Amino acid sequence: MKNSTKLILFMHKFRLNWKKSILILFLLIVFSSEINAKLPTTIIKSCYDGDTCTTIDGEKIRLACIDTPEIKGKKADPIPAKEARDFLNNLLSNKKVSIRRVTKDRYDRTVGELFINGINVQELIVQKGYGKIYKRYAYQCDWTK
Repeated sequence: MKNSTKLILFMHKFRLNWKKSILILFLLIVFSSEINAKLPTTIIKSCYDGDTCTTIDGEKIRLACIDTPEIKGKKADPIPAKEARDFLNNLLSNKKVSIRRVTKDRYDRTVGELFINGINVQELIVQKGYGKIYKRYAYQCDWTK
């Protein structure tokens, strides 16, 4: 259940009037913006596929908590894989993003969540149908719950 749905149910349950509801919504927006504002930033040079990007500093970033189709290999599905890659490149290439670094993977890539203009990139990829939640690692991202 999304946070906005939870908020609406909470407001309905406690019969909050519209003034209190607006105040709570405002505080949530400000609070979430402050969290993203405190994250370090980087610039994405390009994205190799729908869940792997490189920064202008050469850091390889594996997007946390999602999986997109593979471009090459035994499990390749090149058409949707290229669509996911193109979506991600159009969204992020040569743009400044906030990053929440989670860990390193076995290929020494940074596993992290990216945010652009306060929007969670991984969540957007799933919403748009370019990828799915990677169940094995979903615990690393709050939005997957």
